[in-house]
Amino acid sequence: MEFLYRAGKGWKKQKWGYLFIAPQMTLFLIFLVYPVLEGIHLSLYDIKFLDKEWAGLGNYVKLFQDEVFRKALVNTLAFVFWGTLFTVVAGLFISVSIFDKAPRYVSVIRGSFYLPTIISVVVLSIVWSWLLNPAMGIINYYMAEMGMERVNFMGNVKFAMPVLIFMVWLVNIGQAVILFVAAMQGISGDILAAAEIDGSSRFQKIIYVILPMIKNNVVYLMVLSIISIIKVFIAIDLMTRGGPNYATTTMMYLCYQEAFKNNKLGSASAIGVIMFMVVLLLSITQFKTFRMED
Repeated sequence: MEFLYRAGKGWKKQKWGYLFIAPQMTLFLIFLVYPVLEGIHLSLYDIKFLDKEWAGLGNYVKLFQDEVFRKALVNTLAFVFWGTLFTVVAGLFISVSIFDKAPRYVSVIRGSFYLPTIISVVVLSIVWSWLLNPAMGIINYYMAEMGMERVNFMGNVKFAMPVLIFMVWLVNIGQAVILFVAAMQGISGDILAAAEIDGSSRFQKIIYVILPMIKNNVVYLMVLSIISIIKVFIAIDLMTRGGPNYATTTMMYLCYQEAFKNNKLGSASAIGVIMFMVVLLLSITQFKTFRMED
């Protein structure tokens, strides 16, 4: 009875807190939890227009037997790996180069790198498609002027994915610079001064003082980068449509194709569930790795 009395008393004290978070929790359940559960539910059915039949794990088995899906899975992992790596490494390099410079200089550099982030992906995709156009693109024009052969960048298996990775890097690098510079400027000046008194060079301060102190920010950015890259769709649809020869087909693009082009909602839901698991596993791996280093 005493336990129930204490529980009731605790509820009375916290009821306003629960009341205030109720709207946010309701939206969270409706727009995040429910879609995930419904996606898992649909992935277990073979859905044909208004009819659906129980398929169990059949959709997953068919996907892993499908060469296009396996290629999309490899493309997605490569896309995420290189996109995240370039974003983090370049973001750290730029940030450690400018964080302790004059505020006006830092603001100009941060603003310059952040500009592509606020531009519509549709606009960026159209601009890059024009720049890389093999017949009229300005890049191929100057290549021809220098005596080089014109290259169909988006129609070439070797160049299509690297171009998309570069474009993703261009969009994400601004966020990385903003986050890392803010984290580095938040480090106490006394700590950096103590490192200088101990005879540390700038490189040693970066490796042994600055990077360990912004480790959580690095993990946070890596997770954000993974999520944003795995969701890339518009750029692929406008620039390559998954080609050439499925070289830029990712799980996100294949999910769209299965759902809205092939009318296979069960298969598309299974791809969505696999994407969710990939993001979850990569995120957990990163958190575990950094925690083990601690």
